[in-house]
Amino acid sequence: MFKFISKDFWQKLISIPLAMTVTNPTMAVIARNPEQIEECEILVVGAGLAGAATAYEALLMGKTVCLTDITDWVGGQISSQGTSALDERNTQRKELFFPRGYLELRSNIEKFYGKLNPGQCWVSDSCFLPKDADKILENQLKDAAKRGKGKLKWFPNTVIKDLKIQSVANGGTGQQIVEAIAIRHEAQPNTPPLNTEPLSQIIEDAYTYNDSPRLKKTVIKFTPPKNLKTQGKTNWIVVEATETGELIGLTDIPYRLGIDPRSELEPSSSSTTQDPYCPQGFTYTFAMQQTAEPQPQPEPSFYKQYEPYYSYELPRLADFDLVYTYRRIWKAEDSETTTFQGINFTKPTTGDISMQNWTWGNDYRPGTSKDNLIYSREQLQKTGQLKPNGWMGGLRTETLFKGEQNALGFYHWLVAGTTDSQLGDGVKKPNPNQKLLTGLDSPMGTMHGLSKYPYMREGRRIIGRPNYAHPDGFMVNEIDISRRNYRDEYYKKTLPPDQYRRLQALLSGLEGFSVLSGEVAPDDVKNRTRSTIYPDAVGIGHYAIDFHPCMTESPQEKPGNTERKGERRGQGQAYPFQIPLSAMIPQKIDNMLVVGKSIATSHIAAAAYRVHSFEWSSGAAAGTTASLALQKGILPYQFTEGFAFKNKNLQELKVILEKNENPTKFPNTSIFNDNWDDWR
Repeated sequence: MFKFISKDFWQKLISIPLAMTVTNPTMAVIARNPEQIEECEILVVGAGLAGAATAYEALLMGKTVCLTDITDWVGGQISSQGTSALDERNTQRKELFFPRGYLELRSNIEKFYGKLNPGQCWVSDSCFLPKDADKILENQLKDAAKRGKGKLKWFPNTVIKDLKIQSVANGGTGQQIVEAIAIRHEAQPNTPPLNTEPLSQIIEDAYTYNDSPRLKKTVIKFTPPKNLKTQGKTNWIVVEATETGELIGLTDIPYRLGIDPRSELEPSSSSTTQDPYCPQGFTYTFAMQQTAEPQPQPEPSFYKQYEPYYSYELPRLADFDLVYTYRRIWKAEDSETTTFQGINFTKPTTGDISMQNWTWGNDYRPGTSKDNLIYSREQLQKTGQLKPNGWMGGLRTETLFKGEQNALGFYHWLVAGTTDSQLGDGVKKPNPNQKLLTGLDSPMGTMHGLSKYPYMREGRRIIGRPNYAHPDGFMVNEIDISRRNYRDEYYKKTLPPDQYRRLQALLSGLEGFSVLSGEVAPDDVKNRTRSTIYPDAVGIGHYAIDFHPCMTESPQEKPGNTERKGERRGQGQAYPFQIPLSAMIPQKIDNMLVVGKSIATSHIAAAAYRVHSFEWSSGAAAGTTASLALQKGILPYQFTEGFAFKNKNLQELKVILEKNENPTKFPNTSIFNDNWDDWR
């Protein structure tokens, strides 16, 4: 079904020395004149699920959409990042309570395969091949353009290099993006096709204006349409939908990265101060196929460096077949059901394909300023990326490279390893009847077998605009969604008394003023049993607060290294939650919306606001908001001005969202229902 990697190529790949071998082209400081000018009403930067959903709704509303991505696939998590197993809550899945485009995506997957779960995985109701997800979603966008009479302009292998921001006297902050300069790359003639090398080998080249021996570049200027019949306060909307918050870093608008300081809003934080170097880990996924006979499994030259990290993690997970079927994305033939530690799954058979995404495996979890992946504001300044024409993507290339090695090492551990860093000797057995699937027609669409882009769980997160309830800037915080018991002794001992009192006041609703004044003791009031309800809600999400914490020391694979202490305290169940429009509107720039993982959430809240259906819901809200703003001749922030119930623009937006089957609240989850236990 797929081409296996050639012996020569595999030997070359696994023999990469431990020292960094990526090219380091000289940073371009002189811009190239654009060879191409493209006009669009909505520019969506990033073609993951949030960006695709933005385009989907905007196309249905008849808009011209430019959609860019650093890879050549649409879908992000389900395609280029390889995590093609839909993360969903059972309650939400049972009700099929998702945005219309997400439901259509699920339906299209089922139509494509004749079943929703061709992999018979047990982590989800739907596991499938990443390469197919790209085709399915691209066709869905084309169909949306046809139905809505919109126009889709798709720009694969394209990165944003620079933005022109200028003052526009239209209220708000007065700052707008008026053009975007992008670089599109392709393979030079007589060189291997794109997706031959891992991302670390070409990313710096991709952000450089000049052609290189490897890449031929086209410089594109994106601008708003110049022949609009009616012009409002802006001629276009720019949507930040990248996986790491690239435009946030590039524009240097207010944002946070990593851990937030412990407070009454984020009481489970692992730090009393902010730490930008400890976001959640990232993962290069890969696909492996079971074979009838044992296969040669040559040990990578770098394997010994990463071997001390790998583990099944917990005794209840210490079974190869269990891990293999967890995210199995293709089931070749029927087989009998078996059980391990109470988990039922169908046994793997020859031809089955499994996608790997494992915490103590191909997760790479740096947590210090020496090795963090996403550069902080200070690091961007030091590396010159905030200077004119200096932007290079905002990532540490060396850490991408190590993440790739770590993932390939994990494959070798699965098939040949006999150690386990967390469970000790005698647990891990070799499983040589496997092949790493590689080639441009493989599930990941790469010659090396790794995903085209790492699965990102957390990026830069904006701080929204200040309002009467959020004077320091809007943000969704831990206590807005978590089911945690905040009367636990930990919080009484850890938080200062005034913080603990404020925490209980925030959770006690109308009695909060009495708690703050001291009239009522903090523990004498009833806490709410629901998430915060937002009057400007434009979407929904529901998932557990799920952590893949950073490691304590550098490098992450250091023998005996541990997860950052206290990081998992914030994890656990969450109530169904909403996506407030205030979380999608950045400070300083008036014609930009932010979607996906970069909306205004705290570090802990972001651990729930990151899964597939949430990304789609945020994108659906952005596509609708941007389209309506252009139609009405207003700016996005104007939907959140003043009191929500008096804002006619907001009320019209919510009506359109609901009419278009993009829900803004869960059934029976109003302020009049104080018990949301049915939504566990």
